[in-house]
Parts: sequence; structure tokens; C-alpha cells
Amino acid sequence: MILVVDDEQTTCLLLENFLSKDYNVVTKSSGIEALAWLNNHLPDLIITDIQMPGMSGYELLKEVRLIGFHMHTPVVMLSANKESKERIKCYQLGAQDYLTKPFNPEELLEITKKNLFPIHYANAW
Repeated sequence: MILVVDDEQTTCLLLENFLSKDYNVVTKSSGIEALAWLNNHLPDLIITDIQMPGMSGYELLKEVRLIGFHMHTPVVMLSANKESKERIKCYQLGAQDYLTKPFNPEELLEITKKNLFPIHYANAW
């Protein structure tokens, strides 16, 4: 199961459309909503926007890393910001990947596969 968190409904629908062909996708429109959902669910991957009102993707990532059951859940950050320092900050907070908006659907699928099946993905080379 993949949790997608973004305050823009169009981005949630787009991600759900691309990923739901192969994966079960749940969307939430805020970090606060996502944290509440995470209390009772264990996703295999979290894809979250950075710029959201109420709780940023950075704050969500920090909180996820503090929750025992979700400590090692892979997190992919989404942002329109292409600056290297933004990526570095995400990696320092514990994100596995960073994808810039607008994103290429093929890249999204490859990043998803890589994070869900890292060993299998590496063996496929």
C-alpha cells in the first residue's frame, strides 16, 4: 500500500491514477490527516509533497521517523523546488528519494519500484 500526501487534489489524483494500476493507493490532503491515518495503518511507501499548509512534508517526515512502526518506511518527497540544498535537507531528514514537480510518470514508477523492492530491483540489472 502506498500513502500519497499532497494538499493539491489534482496531484493526488494524478499519483493515484499512475500508481493504482499496480498498487493499492491511499491519498490524504495534509500531513496531519496522514499522521492520523498512520496510527492504524502500515504503508509500504509514503510519497509526500513538501509545501503543505498546517504541517509541511519536512515535519511529516520527522514525525514518521519518530514512530516505531514507520521508522523504516521509505519516503519519497515531492517538490517544485529543484535546488540541491532542498534535496540534501530531505535526505538528511531521512527521505529515500526526491522527485521534482512536474514529474515524469515513468520516473515516478521506477522510483516506486526501487523503494518497494530494493533488492529485487538491484538484482534485475
